[in-house]
Amino acid sequence: MKSFGKLTNYIKLRDYGLVLLCTMIGLFSYAQSTSPYYAISTVPIPEGIVLEVGGIAFNETGVLAASTRRGEVWRVENPQSKSPKFTRFARGLHEPLGLAYKDGSYYLAQRGELTKLTDEDNDGKADLYETIFNWPLAANYHEYAYGPVFLPNGDMLINLNLSWVGRGASLAKWQGWTLKVTPDGEMTPYATGLRSPAGLALNKNGDVFYTENQGDWVGSGRMTHLRSGDFAGHPEGLKWSGEEGSPVSLTMADIKDDDFSTLYDYAKTTEGVKPPSIWFPHTLMGISTSDIELIPNNFGPFEGQLLVGDQGHSKIMRVFQEQVNGEYQGACFPFVEGFSSGVLRMEWGPDQTLYVGMTNRGWASTGKAPFGLQRLNWTGKTPFEMKTIEVEEDGFTIRFTEELDKRTAANPDSYEVTDFNYIYHHVYGSDALLMEERTVYKVNVAQDGMSARIYLDGMRPGFVYEIKTPGVRNDRNESLLHDFAFYTLNNIPGEGTYNSEGLESPDLTKTVNVISAKRITERPSSWTNGPDQEITITAIAGMKYDKQEVRVKAGSKIKLTLDNPDDMMHNLLIVNPKTADKMGIEALKLGLKGQGMGYIPDSDDVLAHTNLLAPLSKDVIYFTAPTTKGKYQFVCTFPAHAQTMRGLFIVE
Repeated sequence: MKSFGKLTNYIKLRDYGLVLLCTMIGLFSYAQSTSPYYAISTVPIPEGIVLEVGGIAFNETGVLAASTRRGEVWRVENPQSKSPKFTRFARGLHEPLGLAYKDGSYYLAQRGELTKLTDEDNDGKADLYETIFNWPLAANYHEYAYGPVFLPNGDMLINLNLSWVGRGASLAKWQGWTLKVTPDGEMTPYATGLRSPAGLALNKNGDVFYTENQGDWVGSGRMTHLRSGDFAGHPEGLKWSGEEGSPVSLTMADIKDDDFSTLYDYAKTTEGVKPPSIWFPHTLMGISTSDIELIPNNFGPFEGQLLVGDQGHSKIMRVFQEQVNGEYQGACFPFVEGFSSGVLRMEWGPDQTLYVGMTNRGWASTGKAPFGLQRLNWTGKTPFEMKTIEVEEDGFTIRFTEELDKRTAANPDSYEVTDFNYIYHHVYGSDALLMEERTVYKVNVAQDGMSARIYLDGMRPGFVYEIKTPGVRNDRNESLLHDFAFYTLNNIPGEGTYNSEGLESPDLTKTVNVISAKRITERPSSWTNGPDQEITITAIAGMKYDKQEVRVKAGSKIKLTLDNPDDMMHNLLIVNPKTADKMGIEALKLGLKGQGMGYIPDSDDVLAHTNLLAPLSKDVIYFTAPTTKGKYQFVCTFPAHAQTMRGLFIVE
């Protein structure tokens, strides 16, 4: 994406070893998952019902309702049974991506309106469709709307997605905003700076949080605490900050990316900018954050924490937050993966069961089912995990769910800590940069053996801290179920050590230019008669190529163009037969350094490759086809793409 110049002195690349290997095993295993701690089971869906879940809600009698991307609402009686009863409650809606129930009616956000559905004659079908509030549309495919979420006073919050035109764009009024709407339809703009805000919820204190997905102006997935008047980072919504009722004073002219900065740094110099309380490092935790749910009691040892879904990785993550100097910050942890499709919505059933609604049409996921509805239950057995991470002036206190083996827990070599950051700029995503390994020079284990205080050689506010505990054991000499977490440090007690003076500003306008003997971008001079064959392959929605098969002659000279009009990053590798899966895993192993390498593994199985392309860009490469006939493959190795974005490169 850029050349860092002097910044390279600050970047330390690391091997993620077993931690990433465990993550990859999960990503490439799509079978239904049952663990000793949290069990996934499936709600059977009758044949013929396309339950691409956009929202789920329970009523007071325990009946589950699910809105779908096909514009329907289905009610499911006895969803905990082997034979639940499905009844269509409503139809003809426009891709509702949320659902809530209150006082006998269902509420949902369609593409262009907040709607109330009521069954007035109690026949099990909605016969009253009421528009509570509507907003303009620009007929762009990316104009999703999410919600509503009810506030304690009965008002509702909804999130409006930006359009996509090769970048996030607010083509119609209030796109990129959170709006507050009363039951009578009075709208008040609440906050802006949103890009693709699929998750929206209240935490245990009643504060509002939303989740965001990596994209332009968004270095990685994140969760942000929203108050009225906040600006969460994407400038397009500021087009409407001067409208009547807007609590936001910033304008688009106030936001620039011509200087090297992080969102944290920008917030320190620009009033109204809100940095996230949690970063979800891209590919290491997830790739497309979705719903947020508060963990109740009797669901393991994490009461009061938050669960956050990830659509692309078909998983659920866990979040612990604390407030320091009045601002939220905290840690994200792995929780459960292996769901059958892309996790979009979660809702608690009356029996402390978490119901998970899923879809992956156009939004490819590691779970290969096109849609689904599953349950997650705690088995009653407590996993050995990091329970919380709390910041100290010179380190962190890690609390565990089980008593520690004090010998391993007190050993500084049992811990590894690295901090890093993301650039705040208009380019799609960001490398993890400014990485530094932190020395753990002392550890104090609490007398009860349930926590460890680790002391670090320096702390940098505004950075994300990867905290690994590979050497820690419990009193039964067992390792942790998950031995890594990421803490977002917005404030520390005392003064931080970070000083950005003297850092060279990177070029923010370019993606990584991967220089490689396997990426030849100019026609070889020896090709006096030009290429024998010219091939163009285009990335299309749903993490796919427009071609599933390409045929070439053995030893022929090939000119290949990869066109990426999509809204995600993509690459294309020509690889040896039956090695596409392997290359996808090897790309994931690159960890935080992957994007800087274009997610191109250094492997003899890679025969040729393009650059890692940002949206709306192309790359042209020249190579000679293998001389041995066979079914070679082409594949995108951007994380989580390899399973769907591939084809056969047949040499005849």
